[in-house]
Amino acid sequence: MATVSQAQRLRALLEDAIVEGRFAPGARLDPEALAREYQCSRTPIREALQQLAMSGMVRVVPKRGTFVTQLSVTELVERFEVMAELEGMCGRLAARRITEAELAALRQAHEACRARVEAGDANGYYYENGVFHQRIYEASHNGFLTQEAARLHAVLQPYRRMQLQVRHRLQGSFDEHEAVVAAIAEGDEARAEALLRDHVVIQGERFNDLVASVQSLQQGQRA
Repeated sequence: MATVSQAQRLRALLEDAIVEGRFAPGARLDPEALAREYQCSRTPIREALQQLAMSGMVRVVPKRGTFVTQLSVTELVERFEVMAELEGMCGRLAARRITEAELAALRQAHEACRARVEAGDANGYYYENGVFHQRIYEASHNGFLTQEAARLHAVLQPYRRMQLQVRHRLQGSFDEHEAVVAAIAEGDEARAEALLRDHVVIQGERFNDLVASVQSLQQGQRA
């Protein structure tokens, strides 16, 4: 019988693999192959996949299997709209409640992002970007909000990764982070909220870029 810790460890490993792009949106996850890869029985793999299904990162299709969640453009835009509001709320509360230690941690995460931008490392920036946003969630000092923002952030991670591949987006994202850090440090709640909302929301050119990325992904899966 698998222990809970085994399932949680495997869930974290699979979640990282999805976020890092090893398993693309729409990919089927074969429990037997995963059990061989992670050198364990199928029981903890099944438990880990059930946990991922509850978080929305995978979908279980009866008689077909388990697949990495693949969202339509409409579903993506809807989720990015909600994510933008959650991020904005986190920013507003963080500007009001952040401690000096948390502000130092946020600045440290921001500097880690800077190093990745200067190195032209999109994959590295992608990871540090997740840490940066998590610091803001935690600084809201609202446990439920932190949990929901982190959950939706994880579901959207593969698509946010696509966005960072667009030319000049890396520098643009970092510049937006810089303004967010300044607003939070100054305690400007309204500005922090507006900046984070705009940082995440999909509209205009970002919408066109997202559509192109999703279409490219779908074509690659059909090839």
